[in-house]
Amino acid sequence: MPGTASRSSSSGAATELRRDLKARHLSMIAIGGSIGTGLFVASGATIAQAGPGGALLAYGVIGLMVYFLMTSLGELAAYMPVSGSFATYGARYVDEGFGFALGWNYWYNWAITIAVDLVASQLVMTYWFPDVPGYWWSALFLLLMVALNAISVKGFGEAEYWFAAIKVTTVLVFIAIGVAMIIGILRGGPQNGIWGALATWQVGDAPFAGGFAALIGVAMIVGFSFQGTELIGIAAAESEDPARNIPRAVRQVFWRILLFYVLAIAVISSLIPYTDPQLLRNEVGDISVSPFTLVFQKAGLLSAAAVMNAVVLTSVLSAGNSGMYASTRMLYTLACQGMAPKAFARLSGNGVPVLALLATTVMAGLCFFSFLFSPKTVYLWLLNLSGMTGFIAWLGIAVSHYRFRKGFVAQGHDVSQLPYVSPWFPFGPIFAFVLCLTITLGQNYEAFLKDQIDWGGVVATYIGLPVFLVIWWGYRMAKGSRTVAYRDMRFDGHVTIKK
Repeated sequence: MPGTASRSSSSGAATELRRDLKARHLSMIAIGGSIGTGLFVASGATIAQAGPGGALLAYGVIGLMVYFLMTSLGELAAYMPVSGSFATYGARYVDEGFGFALGWNYWYNWAITIAVDLVASQLVMTYWFPDVPGYWWSALFLLLMVALNAISVKGFGEAEYWFAAIKVTTVLVFIAIGVAMIIGILRGGPQNGIWGALATWQVGDAPFAGGFAALIGVAMIVGFSFQGTELIGIAAAESEDPARNIPRAVRQVFWRILLFYVLAIAVISSLIPYTDPQLLRNEVGDISVSPFTLVFQKAGLLSAAAVMNAVVLTSVLSAGNSGMYASTRMLYTLACQGMAPKAFARLSGNGVPVLALLATTVMAGLCFFSFLFSPKTVYLWLLNLSGMTGFIAWLGIAVSHYRFRKGFVAQGHDVSQLPYVSPWFPFGPIFAFVLCLTITLGQNYEAFLKDQIDWGGVVATYIGLPVFLVIWWGYRMAKGSRTVAYRDMRFDGHVTIKK
């Protein structure tokens, strides 16, 4: 398994990953992974479908679930900071086959996500260069992502830090301008200031619209928006002092992200009625209907669409850059554990698993199907392929943490020995598991309510679940693995010695 420091062999190749990611990198990696098109574009659709109250409730409940998942991951990652965290935790504390399936699921999840983001970049660039073939942009940005990841982990960390900084700055400026509009400092706000903003919340069926069905539908969109927060678990193996920095990142990042989302939704809902037809349109390639663009234009910023298009491009590249890092490190760890070809465990002199990086790049090359089909068609196709893989990773975190803690205590250890103790155990991981499973199974429940079941939609939505189960049980049958008993679990990570 990956160690705690970097060394080089006589051939000049590193033998272990390097701990070059600082605390600020970890924080921004998690923020950058979760603030993206889900907030800048899709937030309008959540408000339009469930009303302002429904959107805020959905973000609050799903945010609570993500908080519990983050604390579970924080306890695991601070104790055992390894690069392919989900695969390692699943194999050690649940079942070796479970870890195998979880690792390949997560690699596939982010590798496909890179392709999705590269196609999205084509749609975004059409705004400025409508006559340039989109696949040229995908090729250019793919080369950029590979270069940033091939240089060193520090190069990746710095790039992601500044990508995320642009997004955070945009959200903060948006909130500041929105509040100034609401209280009447800037023009474009409601006529009666705060009272007018409150009236916007009462238009039609607001603050809650669409009932429970709309809330469930919005919860799925919100869940996708929060995906990426778990990236700090992947980055743990290459961070300085993970026992101290991982818990700090867990505590700080979650509340910042939730605050960004909640305040942004509150501002949008106060300035744009949820019945505004522009909010319901949710297309990456049409930045003119982003709620951020609409609010900036109300404030008189005529170049808002161009600015937001640049921010969305940054978001897309940031997500792709993070995906390249996460999937490469997961494939590297699978190789280290004998669950993937050993060649993928080779490191360059800078401590980068270059062959794993190349394999991930090949998968990301699916974006070039836009050469044969329209970018929007390929975008939706790849999006469906990635489907619920992110939710499966979250389910794996909840299960792994629950069994880790149970086994840790069962073997006579004291939780005070852990570098970071997740609060609310066992309620936290159980709540997160149940809610995440509900969202996963309910992603396309409407397909079952029609006169004739939409089997095409069902397969496109749920194919990830049976594939995961087949890989898991196939491994069990082939290797003879079984659920790890609490008494057989190995606990050789970071333990605080009590004086």
